Amino acid sequence: MSGKTLLLNALRNQSTSRPAWVPFVGVHGGKIIGATAQNYLRSAELIIRGLTRAFELYRPDGLPIVFDLQLEAEVLGCQLRWSDETPPAVTSHPLSSGTDLDGLPSFDTGKRRYPVVAEAMKTIKRQIGEEVALYGLITGPFTLALHLMGTNIFLEMFNNPDLVKRVVDFCAGVGCKAADFYIDQGADVVAVVDPMTSQISPKHFQEFVTAPVNVVFDHIREKGALSSLFVCGNATRNLENMCATRCDNVSVDENIDLARLGEMARAAGKSFGGNLKLTTVLLLGDEAAARRDALRCIDIGGTQGFILAPGCDLPYATPEANLQAVAHMVHDEYQRNVARAATQVDSAESFDDIQLPDYSHEDRVIVDVITLDSASCAPCQYMVAAVERAAQKFGDRVVVNEHKITTRSGLGHMAKLGVGQIPTICIDGEVKFPSIIPDITTLIEALEEKIKAKQ
Repeated sequence: MSGKTLLLNALRNQSTSRPAWVPFVGVHGGKIIGATAQNYLRSAELIIRGLTRAFELYRPDGLPIVFDLQLEAEVLGCQLRWSDETPPAVTSHPLSSGTDLDGLPSFDTGKRRYPVVAEAMKTIKRQIGEEVALYGLITGPFTLALHLMGTNIFLEMFNNPDLVKRVVDFCAGVGCKAADFYIDQGADVVAVVDPMTSQISPKHFQEFVTAPVNVVFDHIREKGALSSLFVCGNATRNLENMCATRCDNVSVDENIDLARLGEMARAAGKSFGGNLKLTTVLLLGDEAAARRDALRCIDIGGTQGFILAPGCDLPYATPEANLQAVAHMVHDEYQRNVARAATQVDSAESFDDIQLPDYSHEDRVIVDVITLDSASCAPCQYMVAAVERAAQKFGDRVVVNEHKITTRSGLGHMAKLGVGQIPTICIDGEVKFPSIIPDITTLIEALEEKIKAKQ
């Protein structure tokens, strides 16, 4: 049985002879061929080389063509900021600056970088498409709506919910067209990646997300492809809503209890995927840590309807050896048994060298935002943007610091501040908004309260 067949069986919630394995190779494909992220995502030839090399190194059952949640936004008029080691970030939001939906450019997959993706997919489909299932990743309707509206969307969900619904419905229509693009090019699976839904309440998920995202899933099914709802961030509060959508698969990151997701997904007749630790293990850990974490996921997920995967696209600099260690766990039952028998115990990292400010004696209010990396993680980007926007009102009385857990310093701040979810806002050393972006009024009130306390 080919890896592709095994993965498609797992996505259909069937039993498989071993775990299915999908390393979400995005800009990491550039790293393994010596290309920058921005050059990689603009070149069909580089994408082909990166995916071919990833196929050789990691022995996957599935691969995404690209992992870039800005493709649709770019066509619709959003400006992008490019980086050498992350996907581009959206820097302008047309619907927040006077443009209405009718004034947006038409969504056309013949524009911008879609022809590059089409060329890469055509070649990859021919070269390895019989052996590996190909994923087309599209931006979920709520996340795309946030790209278009900016963080104002959170306030408008209360002040003007009909407007938000119109925008999200529009974005669902864009999602159907983006899904058509991938399916017509030969994608086996379309993943609707909607990370910003981790930032909203279950009530708001039902009000603003459920119906539009189901439009996309129904469309994918009608076109004969399988679908996945892929949400990174701490989406625990929305797991029930996610499993109730009409997708075939639900995939999550390390913030989620994988066993709990498995129970809920199977009860809904769906497969599930995740949740290898992206930074602490795959990026910053070693091969032994990667083997242990892979085994953790495999033993929880079992061999019915489970896909082993990281919870988001792989960081650019992820060591190849760590991903190869995961592949060994997937393909070699003997190695899994050896790992289970190991009695190796890790000592906890103390981070004694990381010093926090003495917040109570600081003249200014210090806001620590613990992120994956605001340059590459949409929820992190918009959380940092929201904090910086609120802080502008107070001038130099508020200091904003981002701590990226892709660095040891970031991990140390996360540990010492007692942060358990990503992204999180801490104010003067207190965890204030864990894995949820507050509206601007709430955030300003929280800062004012701390300023008054210091006075």
